[in-house]
Amino acid sequence: MELVGPTSHTYYSQRLRLHYVDWGNHGAPPLVLLHGGQDHCRNWDWIARELRHDWHVIAPDLRGHGDSAWSRDGYYSYDAYLCDLYQLIDQKNLAPVTMVAHSMGGTIAMRYAAIYPEKVRKLVLIEGLGMNPDIIDGAQTRSYAEKMRDWVAYRQGLSSRTPRRYTSIDEALARMQEKNTHLSDEMARHLTVHGICQNEDGSYSWKFDNYCRHLSPMDITEAQIKELIGMIQCPTLLAWGRESFMESPEDNGRFQCFQDARIIHYEKAGHWLHHDQLTAFLADLKGFI
Repeated sequence: MELVGPTSHTYYSQRLRLHYVDWGNHGAPPLVLLHGGQDHCRNWDWIARELRHDWHVIAPDLRGHGDSAWSRDGYYSYDAYLCDLYQLIDQKNLAPVTMVAHSMGGTIAMRYAAIYPEKVRKLVLIEGLGMNPDIIDGAQTRSYAEKMRDWVAYRQGLSSRTPRRYTSIDEALARMQEKNTHLSDEMARHLTVHGICQNEDGSYSWKFDNYCRHLSPMDITEAQIKELIGMIQCPTLLAWGRESFMESPEDNGRFQCFQDARIIHYEKAGHWLHHDQLTAFLADLKGFI
């Protein structure tokens, strides 16, 4: 009997035990799906089910997310995420790999593709080029001392913040639906069930580490982001929602830095367009990869 879902596996990176799901079909070309911040690997299930017959689909939980371990010191950075992705692809001999990545996962995949162009066959970025340039530029104009004062204060605040507890799955589901009104009831429940864990007292909390809400403030500049984009050699598809808070790369000059890229904008779709316009996105994805 054919399995209808993935199998769970673990690997180690930088002394952390990290989790990923594998949809089988190991003889097929490898396809890695990277989720965004405060999300988890099972958000790809609808896409993975469609592609698993032609691809060897692997979807990891980023450190601090899903069923992967939390960083012991509560420190999260793109440097660490990039090391984890490198370890997964290298250990499982996946290169050259095709990657589909959303939001923060897209930022990680973009940097990987730039630094290791020989290891990436094709790249699909769903609103995954980092924060809008004005936010990055604003951070770069502040002194090291200013950024560190805010960073230390923020981490002190997190140290006393406990994960929110929900009395039931339905209460957590309501929060999920509040965050993304485009989700169908079936999608919202699926994302909720795989995104929460039950506490000892019977309540429920989201699986992600609160510390991963805020990455290290010592990151790269907008000029360096554009430099990295220009280093990507593989064909790249950019997917953007018309109703998203993320600025289109056509409007901020990032799109023009790619060597070989196309962009598709989706109507009636926000930041999670691969959920909001699943059918349309799947058709475009299949045609591209």
